[in-house]
Amino acid sequence: MTRAQRIRGLLALAIVALSLYVAMSVPVHLGLDLRGGTQIVLETRPTAADDAGPDTVDRTVEVLRGRVDALGVAEPTIVRSGSDRIVVELPGVQDPAEAAEVLGRTARLSFHHVLGTAPDATATTAPDATEAAAGPLPGHSRPPVLPDESGQLLRLDTAVLTGKDVEKAAARFDAQSGAGWHVTVEFKDAGRDRWAALTGEAACRPTGDPARRVAIVLDDRIVSSPQVDPSVRCGAGIGGGSTQINGAFDDGEARELALLVNGGALPVPVETVEERTVGPTLGARAITASVWAAAVGSTLTALFVIAVYRLLGALAAVALLCYGLISYAALAALGATLTLPGLAGFVLAIGMAVDANVLVFERAREEYAAHHRPTPRSALAAGFRNALSAIADSNITTLIAAGLLFLLASGPVRGFGVTLGIGVLASMVSALVITRALADLAVSRPGLRRRPHLTGIAHTGAVRDRLARGNPRLMRHPRRWLAASAAALVLAGAGIALRGLDFGIEFTGGRQVEYATATPVDPDRARAALADAGFPHAVVQTSGENRLTVRTGQLTTAQANAVGAAVGDLTSRADELRDETIGPSLGKELRRGALIALAVALGAQLVYLAVRFRLLLGTAAVAALAHDVVILVGVFAWLGKPVDGVFLAALLTVIGYSVNDSVVVFDRLRELTRHADKERETPFRDIAGRALQQTLPRTVNTGTGAALILTALAGFGGDSLTDFALALLIGLAVGTYSSMFTATPLAVVLQERRR
Repeated sequence: MTRAQRIRGLLALAIVALSLYVAMSVPVHLGLDLRGGTQIVLETRPTAADDAGPDTVDRTVEVLRGRVDALGVAEPTIVRSGSDRIVVELPGVQDPAEAAEVLGRTARLSFHHVLGTAPDATATTAPDATEAAAGPLPGHSRPPVLPDESGQLLRLDTAVLTGKDVEKAAARFDAQSGAGWHVTVEFKDAGRDRWAALTGEAACRPTGDPARRVAIVLDDRIVSSPQVDPSVRCGAGIGGGSTQINGAFDDGEARELALLVNGGALPVPVETVEERTVGPTLGARAITASVWAAAVGSTLTALFVIAVYRLLGALAAVALLCYGLISYAALAALGATLTLPGLAGFVLAIGMAVDANVLVFERAREEYAAHHRPTPRSALAAGFRNALSAIADSNITTLIAAGLLFLLASGPVRGFGVTLGIGVLASMVSALVITRALADLAVSRPGLRRRPHLTGIAHTGAVRDRLARGNPRLMRHPRRWLAASAAALVLAGAGIALRGLDFGIEFTGGRQVEYATATPVDPDRARAALADAGFPHAVVQTSGENRLTVRTGQLTTAQANAVGAAVGDLTSRADELRDETIGPSLGKELRRGALIALAVALGAQLVYLAVRFRLLLGTAAVAALAHDVVILVGVFAWLGKPVDGVFLAALLTVIGYSVNDSVVVFDRLRELTRHADKERETPFRDIAGRALQQTLPRTVNTGTGAALILTALAGFGGDSLTDFALALLIGLAVGTYSSMFTATPLAVVLQERRR
């Protein structure tokens, strides 16, 4: 064993050991679609230019964290998203309206001296000389005339104390005095003196005078305005630095008020732009289904690879298990969130990761067949050497797309960029380090040198043998292939134009509720029932036998209850599995961000491919990608399937798969055109046909491995993954076709036209 082989072996062992340690010690953060709970996206709304900026958002996050902690939610997540958004995940919380109400309250608490009553709602109070000179307290403008607990309008002086002067607040119940639930407030530092001064001034007014009252205001609403007790002396005020807020509270209202006071005021108002609620049973079912799909699909793929490549196939199967371990450990170490699309993409990536191994093994077979009985060791070394450029180029183009999706997109598209990048890097480590270390160790054994047929690379393979016997001239008529692609594009475009696209609420905004019903519900009956309930434009879809999804515009709580009641009348039981609300501004931003990220990613891939393969080949590869996108979207338009975040993740996966295929073909085309002078005299279409023929075994074997995984995903993945698996199966077929019979013929036509 050479020094380089020993280093690779030690490196592979270290990577696997570290990944195993991380996987066992660091749990992966599951998204709420897998563990159940509520996700709320808040957007800050600064009222002044000084309030805008990252510091304000950071302070808002801290206040929200205090409120969430007081709610008692286990393992909450509160993170910034972009420049002005905050994502709050509350596992186990199934009432998004109540959570959003607590989180979104500005909670501006202030204490005022009552100046008197106001005759009507239009009455105002002018600032006195002191206020005109000094201005109001920071962050608090002069309050308007406000109604007290009984509805009487009161004129208030400027705020003397704010929530910043409060030490703590607590909800208490006083059964002896009959006061019931109230909130005690204790002031700190200078707030104690201000409270004494405020109550001392009010005590100088006669009993019954409105000016003897002190108003406690929360978010421009008087929650309590008691008169100062007659026992308090004028000018002395209430000592001890504490008071209590009486507002005829029940226990929930008192605790919520104490929570808001303790959490502090938000620096700026916030608006809820998205709410998602997922039942824990749906997440558990999705995890179980994905685990079954991963187990069955991985087993089928491993058996296929072993059947084709024998011993080296078995080692590749071991490397694929290591790939899964590395990917999982990377997700855990980076603190990435594993969502339902990410989990399905992770399952698919196991099938995609076999591609680099297939590339190496096919090049090793070519090397073994091209020379007179070389050793398996030398053939394998040549296979790794000759396949390196194709592996590097295909993975770098995918990494470029993943990086741009992470930087430019948001929401599920950005999360997919993280998962995609981790998968690509783990795949390269699995193939170039672990597989090679295992293969080097195996082929150096004396027994295999005497029995090279056991390695799986000492023959050309069934697909290559059949192609050699038939010797098809695949690029004899390139324009016929392009005509077939054009026809498919016209058909897909017709579906988009005639049927339109059913965008999910991620891109349109609105509310979507998914129910599990006791019996199958006819969608036409559901539409009629919802129309009678006042929702004639509701979109109703069924999935599986007992799943019903209702999508509408923005709904109030009462309207949402009416939708649930209408669905409940159609069956004996309707359990809410998922409830999502997205504001229209967020939907437009997600749609715009996804399109921009996709366009920039395609442009960056074109630039890279143009540098590596010439502009002509880069243009052909990117045109094939656009071809795949249009056809897949068109098929979903014809089928009436929703174009949502899950579909977008599938579309991005298809793009990555398609560009890999095109890069492999063009890498062989570049190699053939560089060989000998006689190759330069050969027509370009013949060289392209030979490149296509030589890479076809790899395309067939890689596609079969991916198809086995997707078949398992479609069969065992459950209703939540059916559309995802369908999109990937369609994209796999379209991407495989386009890399061979769209990108390559287009390159031939462009080359001949240029000449």
